[in-house]
Amino acid sequence: MNALLVAHGTRKPGGVALVGRLAQRVSTALRSPVHVAFVDVVGPTPSEVLCGLRGPTVVVPAFLARGYHVNTDIPAHVTASGHREVTVTDALGPSPQLARVLAYRLAESGWRRGDSVVLAAAGTSDRHAQSDLRRMATWLSALTSSRVELAFAAAEPYVADVVDELRDRGARRVVVASHLLSDGLFQDRLDHAGADVVTRPLGTHDAMVRLIASRFRYARLRAAA
Repeated sequence: MNALLVAHGTRKPGGVALVGRLAQRVSTALRSPVHVAFVDVVGPTPSEVLCGLRGPTVVVPAFLARGYHVNTDIPAHVTASGHREVTVTDALGPSPQLARVLAYRLAESGWRRGDSVVLAAAGTSDRHAQSDLRRMATWLSALTSSRVELAFAAAEPYVADVVDELRDRGARRVVVASHLLSDGLFQDRLDHAGADVVTRPLGTHDAMVRLIASRFRYARLRAAA
């Protein structure tokens, strides 16, 4: 059964390369090839890749919440490809597993109990995605035993504004938890938002590899059943 990982895309070569490395690590975990496609900025598109695949195919959206790309773009690409044996899994978030990856990244960055934490996403107007992100902030709050504020790189409330507000409230240290898959414009904005610490994108963390591999495995089992 074919496996296709679909990400957003970025003009940063490093971000594109990161998705490629992530797919390679998932491929190693699954012991079978994982193809890569992008819905924006760069190619190949999901429809282009699907046109070249034969037989049952599982598509995993490499998105951390539901939104336009997951709900509209990817299904449209599947339809345009004419491929009739495609299973599209849920997005990677919201999920407790993803919350744990965020917590791992916080621990690696030097986060300490008592730090003020901002969960920083790209930004979305989709109400389902907003609900997903609020749920992620709640789960991360439980894992860190502190309130986690939600902010965005490209929408209000902006990360830099929330960082300033936390400092005005007396926060001694502010840590931004990057809720992004790879490096790119949005990660650059987080890095310059004025926080004491900014975690790296979730990227190729071991727990991310396990999460994506589990999405493929579960879909294959369901298809076989």
